[in-house]
Amino acid sequence: MNYSTPSLFLLLNVLKGLPLRRKAIITMSATRFDQLNINKFILRALDAMGFEHATTIQEKVFSPVKAGKDVVGIAQTGTGKTFAFLLPILSNWEFTKSPYPQILILVPTRELAVQVEEEVSKLTENMNVVSAAVFGGVNMQNHREAVSDRVDVVVGTPGRLMDLMLCGSLRTKDLKVLVIDEVDEMLNLGFRTQLRNIIELIPEKRQNLMFSATMIPEVEDLIHEFTAFYEKIEAAPSGAPLENIDQIAYQAPNFNSKANLLSYLLQENLDMKKVLVFAGTRKMADALHKRMNDEFEDQVGVIHSSKAQNNRFNTVDRFGDGTYRFIIATDIVARGLDVQGVTHVVNFDLPSTAEQYVHRIGRTGRAEEKGSSIAFVSEKEMVYKEDIENLMNFTIPIKEIPEGVHFTEELIGLETEKEHLASSNFYKLDDSGTAFHEKAKKNQKVNTKVRHKDKMHQKYGKPQTRGVKPRGKKKR
Repeated sequence: MNYSTPSLFLLLNVLKGLPLRRKAIITMSATRFDQLNINKFILRALDAMGFEHATTIQEKVFSPVKAGKDVVGIAQTGTGKTFAFLLPILSNWEFTKSPYPQILILVPTRELAVQVEEEVSKLTENMNVVSAAVFGGVNMQNHREAVSDRVDVVVGTPGRLMDLMLCGSLRTKDLKVLVIDEVDEMLNLGFRTQLRNIIELIPEKRQNLMFSATMIPEVEDLIHEFTAFYEKIEAAPSGAPLENIDQIAYQAPNFNSKANLLSYLLQENLDMKKVLVFAGTRKMADALHKRMNDEFEDQVGVIHSSKAQNNRFNTVDRFGDGTYRFIIATDIVARGLDVQGVTHVVNFDLPSTAEQYVHRIGRTGRAEEKGSSIAFVSEKEMVYKEDIENLMNFTIPIKEIPEGVHFTEELIGLETEKEHLASSNFYKLDDSGTAFHEKAKKNQKVNTKVRHKDKMHQKYGKPQTRGVKPRGKKKR
């Protein structure tokens, strides 16, 4: 008997008197991919990847997108948003002799660009689709060559896409579909202006698809700038906690106390096999990595926007293959992580935005897996905890500090800096990660050249006029 159909599984549980598993209802639908109007070549690829059933967002979005409608999809992290837009638009794709792309997908981070392009390649393995991922931080020449030849799908970050358009390498006159993924994070990173500029350079007649984990007013305003008539599809209430994630919190006053607590939990709980730790800023992430590396040498990595591109990719690979037991990350980079089997998410610093917390914990408990979320909350962060609980309509239980964990009142330098004390908001993160970065040291030189006239003035204490022609009336 085939027990793979969720509805049949639930019915059998009822007959046996077993409790219902709500997570199956939220994450998966009873619809199989072969029941949707999906291209047969893509179905073959899905079968090879072991996917049989669509998630809720994938099922709801498929028909409207396939019909060519503008769609705004709202779904939590880990619910299959990437396949939700890729499956219908790739099913609609048709071969043309044009060398220019038909599909443009905008994402906020380099890691997410690579991830989405890899999914496009997997789904179109049996098709003649050419895709490319472009992003900042690497030599643009390779990207110019990639988009100058025949390419059907381009996935990229706004800054690099804008550069390629302005230099004439990326031409979009045959563009049919525009996808903006993680709209809320795009705004978070300050990409509004770049998005507007890109919109002005692409054809007005196109299909617009926008996906976000939250639908705050700022996201809605941006969507209205790009499309007036769209179908809004919501797979789960914005901010609702994922049902298969256990959430707990500990009260810890400062960096040193939180670090001691994290060290204790990692040493005592062997089930914390693959842990993602969130720090509030890049400096805090580096400080925590230095501290934890002394105790967990070769088991911990750190990843944030100041790290070199190769370093970031290598860190993700080592985390994915189990070389690193845990990594310390900031929000900007973690949005692009798609590592399977994350057992725990630790909020070393609580985010000041409740929606961001939901994004963070969504890195664990993906699909049908069980996950755990642990939050370290200082007295100043209690207000953030209350906002998070109000958004989720769920109270995060506070556990007692285990015996043997040493708490201290000693603060590190970062905790006394104004940069750390100033509370960030949704659009002004310390870890901005935008296209504008601080100048390199070699470019920070100040012009200190002193004119000969000034040297003489300094030497003799008065201006030197010898040899200077007197000003007179011009000869007529």
